[in-house]
Amino acid sequence: MTNGALVLFSGGQDSTTCLAWALDRFERVETVGFDYGQRHRVELDCRKTIAASLRESYPNWAARLGDDHTIELAALGRISESALTRDSAIVMQENGLPSTFVPGRNIMFLTMAAALAYRRGLTHIVGGMCETDYSGYPDCRNETMRALEVALNLGMESKFILETPLMWIDKAATWQLAEKLGGEPLVSIIRDQTHTCYLGDRGQLHDWGYGCGTCPACELRSKGYALYRRDHD
Repeated sequence: MTNGALVLFSGGQDSTTCLAWALDRFERVETVGFDYGQRHRVELDCRKTIAASLRESYPNWAARLGDDHTIELAALGRISESALTRDSAIVMQENGLPSTFVPGRNIMFLTMAAALAYRRGLTHIVGGMCETDYSGYPDCRNETMRALEVALNLGMESKFILETPLMWIDKAATWQLAEKLGGEPLVSIIRDQTHTCYLGDRGQLHDWGYGCGTCPACELRSKGYALYRRDHD
């Protein structure tokens, strides 16, 4: 089926928005998450709750939402030396990249996703990569995505399309996109049920969602939500 998509679904704000985006467009949608020893592994635990809420709130999407897959990538966490995979401070490194950068993560994620999509007969691979309002990761850049798309299609003799609907929008616009796709109920699901905090903190519910409130991911999410609400109200 060419009108099918595989969504990289971590359980965070961006990937949940991308899942809604895919469900709005494709006849068949499957999801995949990756367990690579991340400190915020709680995000993976959120995925079932989010999917159940989407099915309950949007019957038309429920008919399209198919299997979910989880792929173990523990080796990536062991070799990464990243603040996302071990208890270390989140700082800016000498190379200009934050210590939360996991080298090769998106390259590996998309390679594994393409292998799964190949087996499942899915042409579109959807990810929440963005270079407009992000943490400076080079594997989130559009240039990286386009190069990887070429490599995957050459290496698998396929015609995959890497979809990155958030590539050119900021976090405020990501909240706006969620509202456009699913109204206030989807905004509420994303706010209350998704997880983005790098430290895996779900002890406090802020107006923008759960998180420590101080890590780079929380700061991006909270600032984006504040701008979204300002423009919305």
